[in-house]
Amino acid sequence: MDSKKVIVALDSSNFDKTIKLVKILKDDVYAFKIGYEFFFNFGLIGYKKVYSICPKIFLDLKLHDIPNTVKKGLKALIKIKPILTTIHISGGDEMMQSTKSEKKLTKVLGVSILTSMNNKQTNKYYNEKKISSLVKKFAKAAKQNMLDGVVCSPQEIKHIRKTVGKKFIIVTPGIRIDKNIKNDDQERIETPKKAISLGANYLVIGRPITKSKHPLKILKEINNSLI
Repeated sequence: MDSKKVIVALDSSNFDKTIKLVKILKDDVYAFKIGYEFFFNFGLIGYKKVYSICPKIFLDLKLHDIPNTVKKGLKALIKIKPILTTIHISGGDEMMQSTKSEKKLTKVLGVSILTSMNNKQTNKYYNEKKISSLVKKFAKAAKQNMLDGVVCSPQEIKHIRKTVGKKFIIVTPGIRIDKNIKNDDQERIETPKKAISLGANYLVIGRPITKSKHPLKILKEINNSLI
């Protein structure tokens, strides 16, 4: 397993600023995450520019559709060589199984429950009062359907690790340096050191680094805290 644990999220609509940031951080990250905002603004041209600077990319487009559509989408997606990509576990067994033929070229992670959701929301939309129980169930299904890992909030890591064992990849967003931050859109957050101690393999961190006046300094501080 790589000694670097931080995946920096490039959630931005400012192309020049983002490329500058990639150049600054590239030697101290595990990978860069490209999600909806960057990809829909800058497409393959933007993706390839980031790739030319740092080829370790987590392409987080959260595929969720009928099995054949997801299979064909993933087949197209692997041409741009992300090291990690995502599908929604809630798409079902057949949809997850449809990714098997492409898994040698990228690792497919299952998205469990978004970190913006709380118990009230999961009870409403999944008929499950406890997020931890639902995430545990989803993680078990992801492993049974041969996915490489899951994406989950820090608060569910310990439940998942007990269920899926040591080799299953856990990627964790919702990481905050200061847990007391106000007006945060993430419901279930944790500090970097705590998330790793609970069993996460990699941490997705965006704003605490990208919005900092000294992003490399913050990244190095996080890396040092994980040693």
